[in-house]
Amino acid sequence: MLSTATPKPPAVIPRTAFQPIRPPLIVESDLHQNTDGRTTVDRNEVLLVGRLSAPAEEHPLPSGDTLTKWRIIVRRRRHRRGATLSDSVPCITFNPDVAAVVRALKPREYIEVTGSFRCRVYGPSTGKTWRYEVEVSTAKPCEGELPDLSDPPQLPESAQPATGTDPAQLAALIPRQVPYLAPTG
Repeated sequence: MLSTATPKPPAVIPRTAFQPIRPPLIVESDLHQNTDGRTTVDRNEVLLVGRLSAPAEEHPLPSGDTLTKWRIIVRRRRHRRGATLSDSVPCITFNPDVAAVVRALKPREYIEVTGSFRCRVYGPSTGKTWRYEVEVSTAKPCEGELPDLSDPPQLPESAQPATGTDPAQLAALIPRQVPYLAPTG
């Protein structure tokens, strides 16, 4: 059945309803200016310091560029059960200078890289593969052995708790990680 009544105009919400009460403090720069003059704070910066897992692999591309791939092993902080966990982070570069630095390193040597986090999609439309990697813009070898970051740093004497406080009471104040179990349906 068709209605002959005139439709009501949609409610107009003032533009100020969507604006934050207090704008966040933003450092102005040309890098973060949009074409409409608004300022954004999007950043995609990665800094990794770890060990080279294996020699870098080079893959020539049809365009004539060379893609250099490697992985960096980055240790996490010591797990509460005492085991030290690590992540293997895939890295790539198209820069020949960065590739030369990585090729000069032996496996298990320390390296510091900076770059951007990237998501790449490969494969046919019926079975896409998503791959996350760091596209490295700079790389430099780290001299010597890095300090063991798996042990938490000790507080200086001036920051130690005052005498007379029970360490067990202080430990009870520290939040613990609790595993989340999703309800089964």
